[in-house]
Amino acid sequence: MTDKKLDHRSVHSVDWFERHFKLITLMPAILFFLILTVAPTIELIRMAGQHISFVDREMVRVPALIDNFQHFLSDRIYRAVLLNTIIFVFSSTVLELLFGFALALLVSEIVRARNVVRTLCLLPILMPPVAIGNMWRLMYDPDFGVIGNFILTQIGIGAYALLGDPATALAAVVAVDVWHWTPFVFIILLAGIESLPQDVLEASRADGASYWQRLRFIVIPLMWPALLVAFIFRSIFAFKVFDQIFLLTSGGPGLKTEVLSLHVYKVYFQQHQLGYGAF
Repeated sequence: MTDKKLDHRSVHSVDWFERHFKLITLMPAILFFLILTVAPTIELIRMAGQHISFVDREMVRVPALIDNFQHFLSDRIYRAVLLNTIIFVFSSTVLELLFGFALALLVSEIVRARNVVRTLCLLPILMPPVAIGNMWRLMYDPDFGVIGNFILTQIGIGAYALLGDPATALAAVVAVDVWHWTPFVFIILLAGIESLPQDVLEASRADGASYWQRLRFIVIPLMWPALLVAFIFRSIFAFKVFDQIFLLTSGGPGLKTEVLSLHVYKVYFQQHQLGYGAF
C-alpha cells in the first residue's frame, strides 16, 4: 500500500513537472528581466519624489515631490525640447516610410542582382551611430565638408554651417536619421511586398490595370500591416535617439536640436539634478 502511494506521488510529480516545464525553463530569464527592469523603475519612481545631493561623498535624499512637480510645470525648456522631439519623430518617421516604401518598390522590380542591390541598401544601418555622427559632422562642415562646402558652393549657395544655423540645424539632423534608418523600413516593406499574393497582381494585370492603379488599390491596402509595423518601430526608436544628435550638435544651436533623451542626460549628469531628472 505504501509503495503504491509513493508511486502515485512520483507520477504526480513528473506530470506536474511536464505541465510546467516551459514555465520552469523560462523562470531564470523572467527573474533576470525583472531585476533589470522592475527594480530600476521602482528606484526611478522613488528618486522622482526626492531632491538628491552628495555631501562628503554620501547621498543625501530630501523629500521634494511637490517641488519637482512645480518645476516640471514651469519648465519652459522641457516644453521646447518636447516640441523638438515631436517634430523630429514625426518628420523622420514619415520621410523614412516614404523613402523606404519607394526603395522597396524599386528593388522588388529588379530581376537581376537583387541580392546585391538589397545588400547595398542595407549598408547605412550596419554602421554604428558613433561613426555616422562623426562622418556627417565632417560632411556638414562649412570649411571642408562635401555637403557644407562643396555641394552648396556648386549649386550657388556657398559654404554654409547647416548645423550651426537655428533655421536648418533640426532639418540637417533629421536628414542624418533618415539616411541611417531608411534601410530598416526598406527591409520590412520589401518583405511585405514579396509576400503579396501574386495571383491577385497577375489578375489585375490581365484586367488591364495600370501600375499606379495596382499600387493604389491593391499594393498599398495589402501593405498596411507592414507599414504599421515599420511606423511603430521607427517611432519608438526615434523617441530614443541620443548618440547621433549628441555627436552632431549636442542639442545646439541653443535648444534647436535638443530632444528628450539628450535633455534628460543633461539634467541628470551635467546639472546633477538627480531627483528632477528622474521625474
